[in-house]
Amino acid sequence: MAAGRQPSRATATGFLLLAVLLTEQVLAAEALSIGVNYGQIANNLPSPGRVSSLLRSLKISKVKLYDADPRVLHAFLGTGVEFVVGIGNEHVPAMVSPAAAQAWLRQHVAPHLRAGARITCITVGNEVFKGNDTVLQASLLPAMHSVHQALGTLGLQGRVNVTTAHSLDIMGVSYPPSAGAFHPGAVSHLRPFLSFLSATRAPFLINCYPFFAYKDDPARVPLDYVLFEPNAGVTDPNTGLNYDNMLYAQVDAVYTAIQAMGHTDIHVKVSETGWPSRGDPDEYGATPEHAGTYIGNLLRRIEMKQGTPLRPAVPIDVYVFALFNENLKPGPASERNYGLFYPDGRPVYNVGLRGYLPPMADSQGTRQVIHLLILIAMASVAFALS
Repeated sequence: MAAGRQPSRATATGFLLLAVLLTEQVLAAEALSIGVNYGQIANNLPSPGRVSSLLRSLKISKVKLYDADPRVLHAFLGTGVEFVVGIGNEHVPAMVSPAAAQAWLRQHVAPHLRAGARITCITVGNEVFKGNDTVLQASLLPAMHSVHQALGTLGLQGRVNVTTAHSLDIMGVSYPPSAGAFHPGAVSHLRPFLSFLSATRAPFLINCYPFFAYKDDPARVPLDYVLFEPNAGVTDPNTGLNYDNMLYAQVDAVYTAIQAMGHTDIHVKVSETGWPSRGDPDEYGATPEHAGTYIGNLLRRIEMKQGTPLRPAVPIDVYVFALFNENLKPGPASERNYGLFYPDGRPVYNVGLRGYLPPMADSQGTRQVIHLLILIAMASVAFALS
């Protein structure tokens, strides 16, 4: 019987190098479909390096920022995590200038893309039409055009979408979903905005919070309906489609409103949704139990790649709000309690997400340590084969 041929040193080393190179691809292949909003209005959050480790341990591969924090983008280099970055409302009027838009991209986006970051979308402003700032509202679309054109000038067009995120307040009618219509006061702004999204193949982002509907009228809004719990649902009288949860009904109302303005080619993404674990006494339903039920059931539906009744073949695309409780956010107590995690890495409630936030001593170089161990193993194998 012939002796088995021993692998060469080069072959063994090659296999180990391949293991190193495939580490990120394997993580990406196992990634969850959910995205998460990473807000930083707090003074007690872990460093971006530690957050990078936490999200990789959770296999979350989509992150939405409200700015373009270079510390965060640098900390996630090489992870394969896909980013949405933002231009704050206070900067939107300045972005109307093509020179200002190009300067912003040169500083906040281009260097990170060259370094290997995955930035796929830029949001210009957030919930611009929720307030009464007419200058901001009038600046929005020109600013988006400037940013889009500047991307082309820098050779980045096609790699990064440009859009903005809207509050559900932009809807004048949201029930039934088949009657969905935008608020009359926003229509003149939205008509050219939708044409821009269609021409550039960018998504329509909407922030949807069924919690608000329940909080405002808990006697009439069924809790099971807003929490994705088993219920008979609500049937749209015009389409006959049955909705067993409010979030899907809200999304389909937006689709209907967009279609009523002549567009069927614009994808709707939920840029924010969540449920607070605590609130003020008048914020009914803000409990850890309800928050865990809402997020847990939503996660299960997303992993099933479920679509809405109106778009059943299109898996719903959602960014959960938010990663951490943020202790400096203004407003009612609920605003500071939307997080999946406390700043120390403990989950606020159990939805099956098992993450690891490394201690501060490990916040830098976790990846380098892993790679060093692999290199040591490679050297050991090579020595044994010599």
